[in-house]
Amino acid sequence: MSTDPICGMFVDETTADLSLVRDNRTYFFCSTHCVQEFAQPEREIARLRNRLAVAWPLSVAIVFLTYGNPFPDWPWLALVLAGIVQFYPGLQFYRGTWDAARNRVWNMDILIAVGTSVAYAYSAAALLLPPLPATYFFDASALIVTLILSGNYLEHLVRERARGSLRTLQQLLPSVATVLRNGRELEVPVAEIVVGDRLIVRPGGRFATDGTIVDGRTSVNEAMVTGESLPSSKRPGDRVIAGTVNGEGLVAVTADRVGTDTLLAQIGTLVTEAETSRVPLQQLADRIASVFVPIVFLLAGAAAVAWLSLGGVSPTLALLVFVSVAITACPCAFGIATPAAIVVGTGRAAEEGILFKGRDSIERASRIDVVLTDKTGTLTRGAPTLSDLSAARGTTETDLLRLAAGVEVGSEHPLARAVVEAAQGRGLVPLPIDSIEADPGRGVRGRLGGSAVAVLSGSAALEADLDLGLLRAEADRWAEEGKAWSVVLRDGRPLGVLGFFDQIAPGVREAVAALQGDGIAVVMATGDHAAAARAIARDAGIEEIHARMTPADKLGLIRSIQASGKKVAYVGDGINDAPALAQADLGIAIGAGTDVAREAGGVVLVRSDFRGVALALRLGRRTVRKVRGNLTWALGYNSVLLPIAMGALVPVFGTGVFLVLPFTGAVAMALSSTSVVLNSYSLRWVSLGSRRSPGPAPVSGTVIPS
Repeated sequence: MSTDPICGMFVDETTADLSLVRDNRTYFFCSTHCVQEFAQPEREIARLRNRLAVAWPLSVAIVFLTYGNPFPDWPWLALVLAGIVQFYPGLQFYRGTWDAARNRVWNMDILIAVGTSVAYAYSAAALLLPPLPATYFFDASALIVTLILSGNYLEHLVRERARGSLRTLQQLLPSVATVLRNGRELEVPVAEIVVGDRLIVRPGGRFATDGTIVDGRTSVNEAMVTGESLPSSKRPGDRVIAGTVNGEGLVAVTADRVGTDTLLAQIGTLVTEAETSRVPLQQLADRIASVFVPIVFLLAGAAAVAWLSLGGVSPTLALLVFVSVAITACPCAFGIATPAAIVVGTGRAAEEGILFKGRDSIERASRIDVVLTDKTGTLTRGAPTLSDLSAARGTTETDLLRLAAGVEVGSEHPLARAVVEAAQGRGLVPLPIDSIEADPGRGVRGRLGGSAVAVLSGSAALEADLDLGLLRAEADRWAEEGKAWSVVLRDGRPLGVLGFFDQIAPGVREAVAALQGDGIAVVMATGDHAAAARAIARDAGIEEIHARMTPADKLGLIRSIQASGKKVAYVGDGINDAPALAQADLGIAIGAGTDVAREAGGVVLVRSDFRGVALALRLGRRTVRKVRGNLTWALGYNSVLLPIAMGALVPVFGTGVFLVLPFTGAVAMALSSTSVVLNSYSLRWVSLGSRRSPGPAPVSGTVIPS
């Protein structure tokens, strides 16, 4: 059995003929207007608005006729006006009832159509057949239709606003792209682009696919995905994302991912999956919703018969009992309890660059007790900077940096790039070094005139037992502070040492504090040495660290924490993190990481911002809490109001209460599912601004030294 993604009612796939395919997935519906809202929500909202423009004025006029009695033949005019409301604005309920009968399912339209039709038909019969008492309920039938449509309209508005941010992302792709084929530039639909096509993107244009720049330099506005307000500079070899905006340069891009494989398409898939997501808590509600409508009819009929035969009320009041029970019941509140919350929670997450992958990832995020995180590229920037330099006697810092930059200028090693960038930042021109030769894992060598020059890593210098003199104390001090270091040599003589530090990433301290404030312990597990781990942990506010960890060690640590009964989330960005991401109860992959990490993660952070970890887990908890609240509301609403509709208040107010129960029931029914959506909509304001305390104790308090 499937569930209608709009109203949440059960639909039998084997008999249903109302379906729609989106993103290679088939959705089944209980009624035509549910299909229309899912396929074209804007048009359905406009259709509802037009119906309400007819229903409200006519309903007000019917109420005036009923209680004002302006002329003797007013019931005939009320009959006509109520008929218009019943069969034009209320036509969708009859269509929904027909769809339900044809597909052999139960839906809310049946309750509304039967309840309002009984009230209207009895009133018409009382007018046309004089033997019947002249009691009319034209106002009841019209107002019930109008109030329920008003509730539907409000619910649709809130739903569409909740989906709005994600819908906007999906609409960012251009419809056509310029493709270079056989030396000619051709305008082709985006759907016809294949992997390997070379695209030409002009200044101001949007990238049609995820790809790699192969020619040209530019800057790209990636704010809609990464949240970074400043354009990102791009050169050959850099990746671009579909939907982002090209800056001032003309570039050629090779299409790497097209169609449903692009990041924007994956976001769209997550949107549609969110609309039908279920958590185990919803299973009971689904079972209730599947039998709810026939049970309501049984209760309505039983209550009407009981009051007629045992309560001594008139057939007219017995009729109102039936209408009240049918109209007051709201099965939709059960069906939409989960998707309403998850759609809003997923949308809020996507606005912050957080993508939940899989139907149960939000629920898993809600149960996390411990966050285990890598260090490099996760807690740190992932790009070391030249933080210190110390020149030997007779050498200036400027000469030292120019020489080191000249040796490193052609290297892609992170420390080499840090040296070159530091020289450029000081406006220094690297010295012209010849015969540059890399020694992997040890350093880079070359020649300056007749002299041999080199930049060796600290480990290579210690292994060669170089005599660093006074520079050794400086290097040792940096190592204690968790910094890497290199030595610059000329003809074997040390000219100075360079210190490097991978700084803590922006927002890490705030994220760790937020996690701890939410009762979640944070543990660092890194392959780096203990000094570097301690330095970052101290800045981040992390008490427990595990250093010199291999991928197998990380797996063992995760399993040991899980064995203690705790749920673990692992945060990483590298290919060596994939096993840990898979083993954890929830894998969280930093978006700047490798594709392997992205595939292994249950949550992907598009932005390289550790604050996304804390927000993802907070959203998971708040979303599941909203689901529970919605289900509690749905159960409480029906448990309280159905007995009232059946006559629980008669001992207090008398049987006259049945004269107003159809109206109050219609208002309550209209507001019930709307309240569920409004309650879910509050998830849009979840942020890291509020925390609770005290924070958790460390998992074990252990520090594993190098």
